[in-house]
Amino acid sequence: MMLSDERAFSEAMEEYSDYLLRIAYLYVKDWLVAEDIVQDAFLSYYVKFEQFEERASLKTYLVRIVINKCKDYLKSWKYRKLTLTNHFFSAKKDAATAIQNEERLDIANAVLSLPIHLREVIIHYYYDELSVLEVASLLALSDNTVKTRLRRARQLLKEQLSHDEWEVLSHE
Repeated sequence: MMLSDERAFSEAMEEYSDYLLRIAYLYVKDWLVAEDIVQDAFLSYYVKFEQFEERASLKTYLVRIVINKCKDYLKSWKYRKLTLTNHFFSAKKDAATAIQNEERLDIANAVLSLPIHLREVIIHYYYDELSVLEVASLLALSDNTVKTRLRRARQLLKEQLSHDEWEVLSHE
């Protein structure tokens, strides 16, 4: 990269960082992760600087990189594990919630023991509170496939969990 290219890269970072950060935050809803994604997007742009063909504006190109990285993050196990952990341990630490947390931990272990294709629909449907159509869109599946996977996952969870734990899961 030549000096003028480095200056152009620095100017692009200054001009678009805040905008890209807001875009990333809208996807991942976590400022720290959004910052990492934007930094990663600029790193990708820096590494592939010569490949930018200017068919679109630089802003559009960078937004597309950020969106793709956000989608990759949202599909990642790191995100799913973090989301699941946050849902299980966000309650207050008193006696009543301690029992509830223990039940939730059992439920979490049961969910995590499911095959990945069943686990992901359960996590998105129950913990991310997405509709069947939203889960289908996110996972690039038909809505009937999502419904079938939810039914199979519920059946396996019902077999694994005690009656009380199953009641907690089925009423949340």
